[in-house]
Formats: sequence, structure tokens, C-alpha cells
Amino acid sequence: MEQPEASLAIQVLPKTAKDDEALRIVDAVIAYIKNTGLTAFVGPFETTVEGGFDELMEVAKECQLICIREGAEAVSTYIKIAYNPTGGVWSIDKKVTKHHN
Repeated sequence: MEQPEASLAIQVLPKTAKDDEALRIVDAVIAYIKNTGLTAFVGPFETTVEGGFDELMEVAKECQLICIREGAEAVSTYIKIAYNPTGGVWSIDKKVTKHHN
């Protein structure tokens, strides 16, 4: 399998009056990420996505907009990016598969 050009770990924290409303918004963000067709791994604190750098920057932007469209007053986001234009970042599978067997 070819190594991805970039990997993005994203955690959105929508500002809402109720915790269950924040969870609903986070679920909408995760549904969007899953529907991008990119390889993604949902963890307890963040979701990791891999693909092209420009593509992942669009994903990060859209995650913010989804939170607001879904009713959040504001959103705080933590993002980690690994980028190697020659396709040299480790894939999600390489990083976590051995820990889930």
C-alpha cells in the first residue's frame, strides 16, 4: 500500500448549552469525515484522516463550518498534521493495527 502524503488528527469542541447537543454536532462532523471516502480512524478524543495535503486542509475547514451550521455558538479545534509531499507519512494502519489485534 502506498504511503499517504499527509495525515490529519482533528478534535472539534463545539460550544453548546448542553453536552448531548455537542455530541450530536461531533457525530455530524464524524459522519462528514466518513463520507469523504478518505481513510479515517475514529478514536475517543480525535479522528485521524489520511490523504492529500490540500484535501485534508479542506476537510479541516469543513469540520469547523459543520459545527456552526449544526448550531454551535463557536468551535475550538485541536489539529495535528503530518505532511511529506513525497508520500512518506505512516499510514493509520501502520500506526495502530498491531495494537488492535
